[in-house]
Amino acid sequence: MNIGRGSVKIGSMICFDREFPESARILMLKGAEVILAPNACPMEINRLSALRTRAYENMLAVATCNYPDGQPDCNGHSTVFDGIAWLRDEPGVRDMCILEAPSEEGIYIADIDLDLLREYRANEVMGSKYRHPKKYESLVSDQK
Repeated sequence: MNIGRGSVKIGSMICFDREFPESARILMLKGAEVILAPNACPMEINRLSALRTRAYENMLAVATCNYPDGQPDCNGHSTVFDGIAWLRDEPGVRDMCILEAPSEEGIYIADIDLDLLREYRANEVMGSKYRHPKKYESLVSDQK
């Protein structure tokens, strides 16, 4: 995506992909700054926590669009997590959820501060900075 001040690398995963950390990690490793995740199921605490975690562990924004309440097995609550867990000059942690839509149909807009996200990614330790893929060979090995 090209915006007024440059390009944004966008990744996409379907709703079931959010259940597994590998899909978001691969998108981050390929350069994604924002992941779009269309969804079609009830957004409840565990699914929302998984999306928050994907944003946290990969230092990227995750935007989920869900069907509204009234559609089969859906309840709205589209979300945007900006992936910025703390700011250097502010004490404590911050809530990465910058939007949680209500259950009804509508158009909901969130502003993701890409300059702040890029600065955060350049200076923090999550994401790929301290990865050691060779230590995780058992994840991709067929041996048990």
